[in-house]
Amino acid sequence: MTAARPLEAVIFDWGGTLTPWHSVDLPEQWRIFAREVHGIPIDSPDVAEADLERAHELADKILAVETDAWKRGREDHSSANLEQILDAAGVDAEHDRHHLALAAYQGFWEPHTFTDPQVRPLWEGLRERGLRVGVLSNTIWSREYHREIFERDGVLDLIDGDVYSSEIDHVKPHPSAFLAACSAVGVEPAAAAYVGDRIFEDVHGPQQVGMRAIWIPHSDIPSDQRVEVTAVPDARAHELLDILEIVDGWRE
Repeated sequence: MTAARPLEAVIFDWGGTLTPWHSVDLPEQWRIFAREVHGIPIDSPDVAEADLERAHELADKILAVETDAWKRGREDHSSANLEQILDAAGVDAEHDRHHLALAAYQGFWEPHTFTDPQVRPLWEGLRERGLRVGVLSNTIWSREYHREIFERDGVLDLIDGDVYSSEIDHVKPHPSAFLAACSAVGVEPAAAAYVGDRIFEDVHGPQQVGMRAIWIPHSDIPSDQRVEVTAVPDARAHELLDILEIVDGWRE
């Protein structure tokens, strides 16, 4: 679906789009969290087997809750956040080691959160063309945490509006997520394009509300995270800076 109105904004997916795709050991994220909850040093040779089993049981429980939350997101598009997942897994947020565990969890993810070096020149180029820049991410993490990442990587100042599914009722591809993102940057859907690496969430989703969709297929999406749809992107970018040429073509 191609919008008729002149383009006023480009809104971006985060993971795998603004950040380079990484394969991640998802069970390990929660083992690190759970070991910290139980006060077990990583790779310590002196850990009692019973203590390690309790930590790994907690990790498995959190992973199962998180996996179910993402599955619901693909099926009924309901959202979840980190606090809800931990609570559903029986994690005590008042535990005296909870903040240490969260810090260890974030430390695990830090190498996978760095912003692609092309983002700043791309966003500067969009701004120079008079276009607004937005972010819409399916995530369990908080707005504050994502904005800390953007600030760390020196691009927060270029974002005109951002929406995270952790703070709304639905995830992509639900239409309300894209409408919220358009509202955040102050444009109508027909005047916006969305950029992402997944056909279901990032092409089918925005096209439902009249946005243009730019697919950037540089991520190796796991088979259990794919939803088959027949959506066709309005444009394809092989790297982020290709988007400037796409936008210029649409503005001619």
